[in-house]
Amino acid sequence: MLDKLSTQKRLLIATVISIFFFIAYDYFFVPKQQIVDVNQTVATTSNAPQADTKLNQTIDQAPVPTSKSIVNIKGKTYNATIDELGRISGFVLEEAKFKDENEKQISLLNQKNSPFPLELRFSNSKLNDEAFKVSYVSSADNIDASNSPATVVLTQNLNGLTVTKTITFYPIGDYDIDVKLSQNEDYFITPGFRPDVVVDGYTVHGSLLRKSDGSLEILEDGDVKGDERVGGVDIAASSDRYYTTLFFEPNKTLDVYMQKDLKDNSIIFIKGTQNFFAKGYIGPKDHKILASINPNLTDVVEYGWFTFIAKPMFLFLSWLHGYIGNWGWAIVAMTLIIRIVLFPLTYKGMVSMNKLKDLAPKMKEIQTKYKGDPSKLNAHVMELYKKNGANPMGGCLPILIQIPIFFAIYRVLLNAIELKGAEWILWVKDLAVMDPYFVLPVLMGITMYVQQKITPTNFTDPMQEKIMKFLPLIFTFFFVTFPAGLTLYWFINNLCSVAQQAVVNKIFKKHKEQAALEKRHES
Repeated sequence: MLDKLSTQKRLLIATVISIFFFIAYDYFFVPKQQIVDVNQTVATTSNAPQADTKLNQTIDQAPVPTSKSIVNIKGKTYNATIDELGRISGFVLEEAKFKDENEKQISLLNQKNSPFPLELRFSNSKLNDEAFKVSYVSSADNIDASNSPATVVLTQNLNGLTVTKTITFYPIGDYDIDVKLSQNEDYFITPGFRPDVVVDGYTVHGSLLRKSDGSLEILEDGDVKGDERVGGVDIAASSDRYYTTLFFEPNKTLDVYMQKDLKDNSIIFIKGTQNFFAKGYIGPKDHKILASINPNLTDVVEYGWFTFIAKPMFLFLSWLHGYIGNWGWAIVAMTLIIRIVLFPLTYKGMVSMNKLKDLAPKMKEIQTKYKGDPSKLNAHVMELYKKNGANPMGGCLPILIQIPIFFAIYRVLLNAIELKGAEWILWVKDLAVMDPYFVLPVLMGITMYVQQKITPTNFTDPMQEKIMKFLPLIFTFFFVTFPAGLTLYWFINNLCSVAQQAVVNKIFKKHKEQAALEKRHES
């Protein structure tokens, strides 16, 4: 069917698909729920296996507001607190780049959200009620993990049961949690409600489980039924765009029970044991930090459908940054390299579009002559293509190939916290946020307009031509709020397209003049 469409129609379809992606992705795949209040309960697990019903009942127990802090922890990159209930109740990132719009250091644990990391909920309702009333006793009021690991022991003495939490904090945000019960009791422990620092309309928020076979199960906010149970998990993480709180158990022994709150936000609970051990992490989804803890943790940085392209793309970008030292110029270099690699295919496509433009008058003649005979029409059209070495798909194929590459880069540059606080030049002080002066979106729109003007087209429908003329303005509008790093990529990509199209047009013109000269000599 595509070979029967004109060049401009194929280009229009590809462009409309691109625009539709942004609209559909935002509407269908991005959660819009607001964060649940601390006093709201977690939904029950009504369809879980019957043998575990008693265990799941504990998740119904509503958390209580945060009480006073009993331990202060100082890390290399963070400051944290533990409250009377033995939970990590505060976690503030102290690096200069982690500041909010009010220039305050970012706190990853919101006091209005529940549950907090390391919260325990017992199946026995009486025991659970007591556990939320009896304070833990700490072995220290302050610990320093800024240069080396530091350990604190928390003890809670309940009626007939002693709970001991031994927590070892490390400098960059990871920690070990070792829970021991004096006697066996059924309970659940959680890595906590996901950070909600960056809740936007372009990225997925929810939970990620890495299963025993290495596959990932993504449970987005709004999609969790509240009865999911997954065993043999080694990573159980809840995340927003840039930050995560997680449990990691390399032996893949985590028994995960997914729940949802009254706003359908996903919450992770892990079935505990009398002697429970796991590694935890709270902090940015920084590739180097996660890899230094365990290489498998880099799976927490998830790129959706295009992960298979996006992940190596990020590694390549990171490699370039290692040599260049500036994320903005690394993006420029990556864009240029991608365009060079794709140039042979792009060149063929551009040449094909030039040929199709030259054949437009003959095409119109054939369409007029064989309007009532589709079979003859197609036969003569294909003969015309073959005779002149034109490929009707040649102009569309490079665009179609670049669409998944663009979407992969889109996810990389949108999700990469490494770009946060990263300067490029002059006015661009943070590649992770929108261009404050709209310079890059405007330049992108201008280059898109120039590219459109010099690209061969043969519009026959005035309405199509008007729509195409408005596309640079539409795309500029879309990109105004996009991160500067993403807009930079697309601007450089357009510059390359303009340069390549200008060169191809010049070469094609020269070939035509040469062919015309040879024809005159022959005659």
